[in-house]
Amino acid sequence: MTQRRVLVVEDERTIAESIAARLRAEGFTVEIAADGPSAVAQFHAGQPDLVVLDVMLPGFDGLEVCRRIQTDRPVPVLMLTARDDETDLLVGLAVGADDYLTKPFSMRELAARVHVLLRRVDRAAAPVPPAIRIGDIEINEAERRVRLGGADIHLTPTEFDLLVHLAGRPRTVLPRERLLAEVWGWADGSGTRTVDSHIKALRRKLGADLIRTVHGVGYALDLPA
Repeated sequence: MTQRRVLVVEDERTIAESIAARLRAEGFTVEIAADGPSAVAQFHAGQPDLVVLDVMLPGFDGLEVCRRIQTDRPVPVLMLTARDDETDLLVGLAVGADDYLTKPFSMRELAARVHVLLRRVDRAAAPVPPAIRIGDIEINEAERRVRLGGADIHLTPTEFDLLVHLAGRPRTVLPRERLLAEVWGWADGSGTRTVDSHIKALRRKLGADLIRTVHGVGYALDLPA
């Protein structure tokens, strides 16, 4: 079986080498880039299956790296940030990140997040049902494409998986913890802010009224009357 390729983009050498060592021990082929321009160049040259991306980088930052690589082809991105700031998280998700970790973090957790992101990519390759239509929105699972009023809407892999999960259970209120378990693969129920941020991104891209908040519980996708 071909080894999965991971690009680690981190300018702190000790952290980069620690991440690379852990992922290699998990069976991945790993390359390291230490600045924004090198990251984009190595992404195009190596075609990795996943990118671990620090926000703060020399040259240009991780947000700009994410923008540039996602315009080439959708790829799972795990973003690393030194601040637990919702603004940073929202901007990262807006430019195509799928998940994030706040420093300091354990290498065990990072490796687990990488495996979960890649499992979602694998599930996406399985046989899929016909396109789903919700008002002006068309969800094509086979092509992993979403159209709004006939125009293509760019979603990250995680945004797409979350939308499909909600669309498959219309009007059903799904608790945040259940979404974390079934979409992200996190069994411990931590990280509900990640769910909230992805919901905000979907509303921004597809319409504020698409997903209803049930306060203290979770979210439901509403069908047009």
